[in-house]
Amino acid sequence: METQKLYEEDVYKRTFRAQVLSCKPVKGGWQIVLDRTAFYPEGGGQPGDCGVLDRVNVLDTHEKEGTVLHLTDAPLPIGKRVTGGINWPLRRSRMQEHTGEHILSGVLHRFFGVNNVGFHMGSACVTLDLDKPLTADQIVLGERLANEAVYQDLPVQITYPTAAELKTLDYRSKKELTGQVRIVTIPGYDVCACCGTHVSHTGEIGLIKVIGWTHYKGGVRISLLCGSRALRDYGECLHTITTVSSMLSAKPKAISDAVSRLLEEKENLQHQMTAEQNSLFQVKAETAKPNQNGIFCTFETGLEPDGLRRFSTLLAPKCSKCAAVFSGTDGKYQYAVASVREDVRAFGKSMNAALNGRGGGKSGLVQGSVQASQQEIKDWFVKQ
Repeated sequence: METQKLYEEDVYKRTFRAQVLSCKPVKGGWQIVLDRTAFYPEGGGQPGDCGVLDRVNVLDTHEKEGTVLHLTDAPLPIGKRVTGGINWPLRRSRMQEHTGEHILSGVLHRFFGVNNVGFHMGSACVTLDLDKPLTADQIVLGERLANEAVYQDLPVQITYPTAAELKTLDYRSKKELTGQVRIVTIPGYDVCACCGTHVSHTGEIGLIKVIGWTHYKGGVRISLLCGSRALRDYGECLHTITTVSSMLSAKPKAISDAVSRLLEEKENLQHQMTAEQNSLFQVKAETAKPNQNGIFCTFETGLEPDGLRRFSTLLAPKCSKCAAVFSGTDGKYQYAVASVREDVRAFGKSMNAALNGRGGGKSGLVQGSVQASQQEIKDWFVKQ
């Protein structure tokens, strides 16, 4: 029996009464079928609605051959009349984002000839995949024009054209369609075949904000937020900016300059530290004494991979075989092994196998890490 879909009659319907037609256990809960529902099932890139049926939680909603399936966390008696309530803030947010995506896709299609070949409403943001690359300026322009549609508070029109009318209609669709087609029109901005839920007027979207984009499969993937989620994201970003502004003792709009100065200071300090460290390495290298097998092994405190590399390379000329430098905590060390006379890759591979390590490199230098105590490392080097 096909479910009566109340969301198609009134997308703003939040509560309803219905009768339970079936209830059966499935993976993750129970699957309940009602004679009528306001719960939108997953489809067209939009997730299914959540909410309640009496005191039972609806976790997800799907559709199969016209029947809406409600995944719940508890069963309901067959034949019972229940009151359903959708999670309205979540539904409204998805309506805002779905309509906003239509507008942005329509604008970019109209001005730059790109086609939307993928759309997904995720937990973090909405993504739309376009079949051709766009420049940053084009995307920013698209965002600005899309928000013009929001400011105009245009009606979002839902129509079901006849087959003859459809043939003469210029509309967007990601696939060939058969049967009755639902067309969503935003005058002057977009005409698209879509089965999802949308706001009745564009002003309800509030804001369309692109938050990122990346090259994807020869085109571009755009991430965006709309409405309540865009506002929440702005609040979180503002809090972060305010916090950083206070930490840097700089006005919010001067943060980038303050960070640039900090990075420059950091780079200068890094150069100074490297110079001092090289001087110290030189002093230590002068007194280094390899063992009888031409190997020198030392443990240093607080060295990063670059420091390990520089010190081992400085020590290598004093060793007929190789110089190894370790730094870290007992049981977990990073290392660098260097040589000017031998290929140390086989040596490093053998050490990794014996000391539960991993790493690699080129013939004169290998780097990596081992999970062994200092004594275990020393004992292994004695045997080499």
